[in-house]
Amino acid sequence: MNFQNLVKVETADWYLDLAFRNAGKKASEMKSQMRARYDSIKKAELSKITEINRIIRKHLSLILTAFPSLDTLPEFYQELIRLELDYAELKKCLGALKWAEDKVSFFSNEYTNKVKRCQDFRRMTGYSREYYGRVSSVMKQIKKQLEYLEHARKVMKGFPSIKTKVFTVAIAGFPNVGKTTLLSRMTGSMPEIANYAFTTKNLNMGYADIDNHKVQFIDTPGTLNRFEKMNPVERQAYLAIKYCADIVVFVLDNSDQSYDINDQKKLLASVENVGKEVIIYLSKTDLKSSEIKLKMAKKKVFSTPEAVRAEIAKSL
Repeated sequence: MNFQNLVKVETADWYLDLAFRNAGKKASEMKSQMRARYDSIKKAELSKITEINRIIRKHLSLILTAFPSLDTLPEFYQELIRLELDYAELKKCLGALKWAEDKVSFFSNEYTNKVKRCQDFRRMTGYSREYYGRVSSVMKQIKKQLEYLEHARKVMKGFPSIKTKVFTVAIAGFPNVGKTTLLSRMTGSMPEIANYAFTTKNLNMGYADIDNHKVQFIDTPGTLNRFEKMNPVERQAYLAIKYCADIVVFVLDNSDQSYDINDQKKLLASVENVGKEVIIYLSKTDLKSSEIKLKMAKKKVFSTPEAVRAEIAKSL
């Protein structure tokens, strides 16, 4: 799912100004081509209504088409929206835009018919002014909804683009233990890597072909230890593990230089509580590796990316 193509949502006044400005140009062009005063005025007024209807409905439709149908989104994205936005309010705003689109269409048809039947110049232009007022009122009524949809668009553009129907491996563990390096070795992806904690500021993605199956890898940042204290990217990572991951590779630093082994085991336990299959990758292979494996009795522990790859292949 990719939210990068969501259409920018402008203000109600912006859409009205655009529609009225273009309508005026259309009417001027129409009048310059007509000689008979009666036909000139009627066709000019009709062209204004047609243009205003076209522009406003076009832009409202672009917004409605760009935003996904919320209830049909994969569960991961539904939960992400509930976490970062007001899910019910977002649905109401999209419904309000659909209402406005239908209302503009209704008034356009109504006043087009009135102008067509009208034989009086003054009454004809009066109908046009009434139409402008009705359309302006409709757009003013969705002013706050347009503002919220623009806010939602900016938030949703920051959502990760995860293929929810592809076999997925989440890479978890404390910061700076080698998760991003493992992602690079498993997939060939080259995310930014630095030698300090909390390097990963978003969900790094990578893909690999394993036994003729496309496998999606997600490098999840942060500790994922206390949900209520997670930053937005860490919450995304937690939800990705919960709703998208088929397997979790827990990267364990066995060098004693970064994190105590007991703290890492506590984090491992919290990851296991999500209910997904977890395999352990030792990021630092040294004389203590065999000792670590003994401490992780009855768990799947591997010390090379090739061994991790082979274990993943068994689940495909």
